[in-house]
Amino acid sequence: MMIRLFFLLWVVFSNATLFAKEVHFKTADNAQIYAELQQRGSHAVLLAHGAIFNKESWGKFAESLLAENYTVLAIDFRGYGKSTQGSKARALYEDILAAVRYLKADSNVDKITVLGASMGGAAAAKASVKAEKNSIDQLILLSPASIYQPEKLQGELLFIASKDEYLVLALQSAFGKAPQPKTLQLITGSAHAQHIFKTAQATALTHIILQFLQQEH
Repeated sequence: MMIRLFFLLWVVFSNATLFAKEVHFKTADNAQIYAELQQRGSHAVLLAHGAIFNKESWGKFAESLLAENYTVLAIDFRGYGKSTQGSKARALYEDILAAVRYLKADSNVDKITVLGASMGGAAAAKASVKAEKNSIDQLILLSPASIYQPEKLQGELLFIASKDEYLVLALQSAFGKAPQPKTLQLITGSAHAQHIFKTAQATALTHIILQFLQQEH
């Protein structure tokens, strides 16, 4: 009986952590970035967290991506978890660029989407501008804290925010300057970035993102 119980617990644990592994890579300014990689299909989604979050914070949303066969790479920005600082102060965009290069080196990955929330959204936007051409296929900005040179953003673009949050006007202004193809989605409520996943709008937000990931241009 005890052997059978241990076996069942092992099966549950194995399924929950299937292909999950800690990886790390260096940025151009010598920060060491740690991330959790869960390998599934050839379309990878890079998750960049907000200021009060970390790579473990994506929870059920990350599970939804895995259920749809997306490879998920969730990073800890420099100064979070085991990730170390580099020579450039607050150069969070370098962390994302390093993660993109890590994914590009994987022969099993042929499409990369970067999803950044709040602070991570600001970093993702700047990374998109600084990235090599065609290295980021899709960019999702979830309530980004700021948007660097929106007219130079690369890839298919999705802007998301809550209708009543404080930075929605700035987001709409940046959206107007951004190149096509682009989509703006405003969600009911005032929750900011990853906090939306804690509200009744979590399902709607997940649906919007999954629809965007699945579209073909």
